[in-house]
Amino acid sequence: MEMTKGPLFGKMITFALPLMASGVLQLLFNAADTAVVGRFTGPTALAAVGSNGPLINLIVTLFMGLSVGTNVLTAQYVGSSRYKDLEETVHTSIVSSALFGTILILLGFILARPMLNMMGSPEDVIDLAELYIKIYFLGMPSLMIYNYGSAILRAVGDTRRPLVFMTISGVINVILNLVLVIVFKMGVAGVAIATVVSETVSAVLVMRCLIKTDDVWRFDIKEARITGEKLWAMTRIGLPAGLQGASFSISNILIQSSINSFGSATMAGNAAAANIEGFCYVAMDSFAQASISFTGQNYGAGEYKRIDKILIYTLILGTASALLFGLPAYFFGGTLLKIFSTDDAVIKIGILRLGIICTTQFLSNWMGTPGNVCRAMGHSLFPMINTITCVCVFRVIWIFTVFRADRSLTTLYLSYPITWLLAAIVGIVYYLYVRKKTFVKE
Repeated sequence: MEMTKGPLFGKMITFALPLMASGVLQLLFNAADTAVVGRFTGPTALAAVGSNGPLINLIVTLFMGLSVGTNVLTAQYVGSSRYKDLEETVHTSIVSSALFGTILILLGFILARPMLNMMGSPEDVIDLAELYIKIYFLGMPSLMIYNYGSAILRAVGDTRRPLVFMTISGVINVILNLVLVIVFKMGVAGVAIATVVSETVSAVLVMRCLIKTDDVWRFDIKEARITGEKLWAMTRIGLPAGLQGASFSISNILIQSSINSFGSATMAGNAAAANIEGFCYVAMDSFAQASISFTGQNYGAGEYKRIDKILIYTLILGTASALLFGLPAYFFGGTLLKIFSTDDAVIKIGILRLGIICTTQFLSNWMGTPGNVCRAMGHSLFPMINTITCVCVFRVIWIFTVFRADRSLTTLYLSYPITWLLAAIVGIVYYLYVRKKTFVKE
């Protein structure tokens, strides 16, 4: 896709729709995990699988954030036609992703039990949760390779093939879920094994794509090495994004710990609702992800005037998609939650969360998009500081003050939209500062 010339609005939609479909499919497959284990194994197993999200994200996001550096560098080098730098970036990204995945296996095995204890996981959940995490982390090298490889493809304008790869691996995941959980009665272990196998399939497919292509972003096994300069550039851009994601996860772990204190039924309802609201998020986030590739290429090509339009179109499209998915998710929440559990207590908790999160999640788009655009122009530090301060630190303060004074789930969930709005205001002001500094200088 030619991102540096021609109308932007239609191209951004065309680029983002496969991203959106990939995200929705991934969530459908993840929902199949929780639905199968919840309906055929029980609420305890559902709580064990669903409550692991913040912990897994904490361990994974630091390394996954570096794939943002891959996306930005690849897009900038494509926009500026620096093909030697592009080749070095591709090889550095893939080799380092395999290395990071191997490190994550070790971290997952070492940290699983202590972190679950720190989160206050109930006795009837913690053993199953630990088993799920340890099996899940065996697939980390595959997950890393797929995400870094997909970041390369997105940066050059290809979002179709990652969608195809996701579809194939997701279908395999669902089939294995049904066979391992229902037929072989493997419960939580079966769900984790199905995830690992499907992630391995997606990694093989994306690597085959990069090896077989004749374009300049081809991966040549003989040239597989890490270039220090490119690794540092990836780290400089991506590490703040990873730290930002990790800090998000820390605040979410504190929120999850507070949720855990209400018991396994609340944990199950929260997990089910989180799966549903995820569809709203990925629809919205597909445009935020598109803004990185579009901004990176236009910045590399020196087309600075187009960057304002990229930001504005992303905010419009992201908000529209958030409301389009979020409002129906709330109004039909009772029916949707029955996919995961028929327990009335679980459904009641899920509806409460959907009512607060899904109706305000568009604010998350306003928080994230200015930071993504700045990051794609090479300004990655302040978006991290803004998110950590306005979101993560503020949520921790909220838990230990407002939530402690009014210990209810409603009070806990309100911390999400309030912190999104605060970070959005600061992020937009910072973008205006970067815009003035960068555009005038260049």
